Amino acid sequence: MRFPSGRDASWLIACWLVALGAGCGSVPRPAQPFTSARDALSLYTLTRAQVRAMRAEARVDQRGDEGRIKGTVLMLVMRPGRVRFDAMTQFGPAAILTSDGERFAYSDLRKQRYLEGDTCPANIARLLNVPMTVEQTTELLLGGTPVLPDARAAIGWHPDGYYHVRVRAGDGRRQELDFAIDESDRDQPPSRQALRLRRSEVYDAKGRTVWRIHYDDYRPVARGTYRLAMPFEVHVEQPSAGRDTLIRFKEITLDPSMPAGAFEQEPRGGMEIEEASCE
Repeated sequence: MRFPSGRDASWLIACWLVALGAGCGSVPRPAQPFTSARDALSLYTLTRAQVRAMRAEARVDQRGDEGRIKGTVLMLVMRPGRVRFDAMTQFGPAAILTSDGERFAYSDLRKQRYLEGDTCPANIARLLNVPMTVEQTTELLLGGTPVLPDARAAIGWHPDGYYHVRVRAGDGRRQELDFAIDESDRDQPPSRQALRLRRSEVYDAKGRTVWRIHYDDYRPVARGTYRLAMPFEVHVEQPSAGRDTLIRFKEITLDPSMPAGAFEQEPRGGMEIEEASCE
């Protein structure tokens, strides 16, 4: 990641001028604000990277090609890219999706179908309606976000009361990220400010939204001897594909012990086995 120059530097200066402007009901910037986007992104990434795994129960509400689907999903997530999603009914699981980072499997227990193949965005989307890589999916469920690689970045304080980061890749893609901080952190140095990601949005070279993620309802969750704020609401939108998935967590446990074979499964007796295409 490089320091801003050219148009990005001009944008950064404009951000600071707005933030330093008098009146207009703006929220004052921290006494010691971040001036380096690289430092802010690195701090947030390092904080989130401390969490290696998660067990959770969530209510998932999605809209897509099959209309609107709502239900409870039990989740096991482990870095860098292992997931298990059990879509539950009052009688037990209706569908199970697993990936150990390489091999993908999906059991549709209602239709007695078993799909297996490579782990790819199209296959991960079969349950969560989110066509991202398994590593990206793991990252967002743990409260982080994918960030465009090898890109320039600039940071400024938005008058509505949060840091606004702009990232620009060499191929024309852009990304915007918004980070809030607690009122108690306003007098802290940047390294002591607990950043809470509110929005991460990626645009293609023509300025169209590729995906947008909102993070909300942060609550402290125990992790060892301290507590880490986790978003209990994650909203993923992909406007061009007509996909919209809202995840509301009921319970979250950080870094639990994982059962042996949690991210693998075998077809049950009588199931029809099919190849899971990535196209």
